[in-house]
Amino acid sequence: MTAPAPMLDPGAFDTETRGEDAMPTAAATSLTVRQTARRAVPWIILAAIAVLIALGGILLTGGRAGAGIPLDAANAAPAGAKAVAQVLTAHGVDVKAATTLNAAREAAAGDATVLVYDPEGNLAADGYRELAGDGHTLVLVEPDFRTLQTVAPDVSAAGAPRGVVDAGCSLPAADRADRIDPRDTPGTEDIVLPGTFRVSSDGAGERVACFADADGRASLVRTSFDGSPVYLLGSGSLLTNDGVDRLGNAALALNLLGGDRTLVWYLPSVGDRPVTGPPDIAALTPGWVTPVMLLLLVVFVAAAVWRGRRFGPLVVENLPVVVRAGETREGRARLYQRSSARLRAADALRVGTVGRLSALVGLPTSATAIEVADAVAAVTRRDRLAVRDVLLDRIPNTDRELIALSDELAELERATAAAVSPSTGPTGRMDE
Repeated sequence: MTAPAPMLDPGAFDTETRGEDAMPTAAATSLTVRQTARRAVPWIILAAIAVLIALGGILLTGGRAGAGIPLDAANAAPAGAKAVAQVLTAHGVDVKAATTLNAAREAAAGDATVLVYDPEGNLAADGYRELAGDGHTLVLVEPDFRTLQTVAPDVSAAGAPRGVVDAGCSLPAADRADRIDPRDTPGTEDIVLPGTFRVSSDGAGERVACFADADGRASLVRTSFDGSPVYLLGSGSLLTNDGVDRLGNAALALNLLGGDRTLVWYLPSVGDRPVTGPPDIAALTPGWVTPVMLLLLVVFVAAAVWRGRRFGPLVVENLPVVVRAGETREGRARLYQRSSARLRAADALRVGTVGRLSALVGLPTSATAIEVADAVAAVTRRDRLAVRDVLLDRIPNTDRELIALSDELAELERATAAAVSPSTGPTGRMDE
């Protein structure tokens, strides 16, 4: 019982006859503003925490929606590549998305173009060797240093592009695009990082560099790796939804990726990373541990069933169950004591006392507590305010004051009984 006890209403002791017994009733008052506010404090704190978390998220993200996965074929955000994928699909190219090496190899069965965009470096060098061959054409978007060392050791990164560049080569895809703008798109600088390549003099005869600027830095390089043609595309902005519509970017993307009937859009994930580090607990656990644990579980269940049967069948008891008044009184008193509900306990004592005093002074069951107090004061020849203080007004603040009030109620009831019955004394015995 955590709720505060309602204040005693002086007019709430009207008695009601139930058969031959009279049971006094007390009307509960509504909660005060302070009590209602105290109950609402936890909810107010939770709401404030939720608002702070929301504001923190808005400040950390800058109030912008998530950009999604960069260069994802299903991402319609500025950094996505859904526009290119949909146009290729409309032209009869079967675009298959893959996030693991096994899925990419299964999707690239037969002649297919495989686009690989791996800014996190999840795919190992052996993965490129597994993708090459079998007539596959590889398009590597923004390859990192390790990828270049594996696929094209004679090609190196040369920094970000500076502006619009012409094709400057004989590749059909580049010739149809004519001019491209490989620079980044505003709003995607932190997601897509365009770059260029520089082909060394040793590999210049085997490599074809396209869209080179005045310094010889190319945005597209054609080479070969393990018998497969490989296109190194330095700028992912050429494929993004916000960058594909500039100059000849769309023509380059469609001709470069639409050469085969199947296009595997492969974005390597964490699942492609090689497993390193110490073995986990499952690898270190001996083989006999699992059978022993299962055996112990079976033994535990069997022991539980065996011991549970010793309790026997359930005992059926007819309802309603008779509870002694003394047990109810003691249990309710312990609840009052545990919750420090002294005022509620005092009200319970007063309700019983007023009901009995009403019968002693001969008042009807509809009499109010004030009328009973005045009648008792008149019969016992006591001060009216003192009697009202005992029956109505006094509020016990400690257990000692509650016990003292209980004693005064009992004494007042004995004095009233002695006053209305002159032949008996205060103890209820016959006077000699």
